[in-house]
Amino acid sequence: MGDKLTEICENRHAQVAREKLQASFAELDRRAKDSAPPRGFARALETKIVSGTVGLICEIKKASPSAGLIRPDFNPAELAKAYEDGGAACLSVLTEETYFQGRNEYLVAARGACTLPALRKDFMVDVWQVAQARAIGADCILLIMAALDDTLAAEMHNAAMQYGLDVLIEVHDAAEMERALRLPSGLIGINNRNLKTLTIDLATTETLVKMVPQGRLVVSESGLKTADDLRRMQAANIHAFLIGESLMRQDDVAGAVRALMP
Repeated sequence: MGDKLTEICENRHAQVAREKLQASFAELDRRAKDSAPPRGFARALETKIVSGTVGLICEIKKASPSAGLIRPDFNPAELAKAYEDGGAACLSVLTEETYFQGRNEYLVAARGACTLPALRKDFMVDVWQVAQARAIGADCILLIMAALDDTLAAEMHNAAMQYGLDVLIEVHDAAEMERALRLPSGLIGINNRNLKTLTIDLATTETLVKMVPQGRLVVSESGLKTADDLRRMQAANIHAFLIGESLMRQDDVAGAVRALMP
């Protein structure tokens, strides 16, 4: 695990311990089960792809450890509407507070402003967070294999299935891909960012996708900025993409999404 990821996950463990004092698992479980059904995250991606376009997961992210503050005029609801108007299939909303200035309320506001399903983009380290994700309206959660052992990953995946959540399993290398493919999720995210050096190489997706059997939907993540980048990935039979920072820096967010369409 990269040093920064280790630090973030240790901090997240401490945050979850504090949050558990405010809401029990039983309370979150009740709220999760009383929520309206998930909107179908994977289905939304597949619908776009089958229609002949690409499945874009557009990210709502205020800041990051590497870039600092990304968008000062940050309005999750407005951004969500702009993404929907631009043709996005899904949202990704950062909810981690310490390093990304995210909040659970951002997911609630973004999802409430549009009809798109939303990924809760966070560092999931405890099954309690799965119930919390559904309780705040998430339609999908992210499991980062570099941050989890196989037992915990399976426990959180099973919990997500019980709530009807989709699961995007993120990998960075071949060893993580082998572990991820043991889980039944149909969504595999390949992150092009090297956890140790933080450098980005789109060839990561092109290499690792060869390990994925038919029946899984691969999402390429990080470093995708232009329609040419997406065309390059399409040549490797990748048709779903998670794109964040490059869109968050645009004045015309909806127009920037349209311009990405290959």
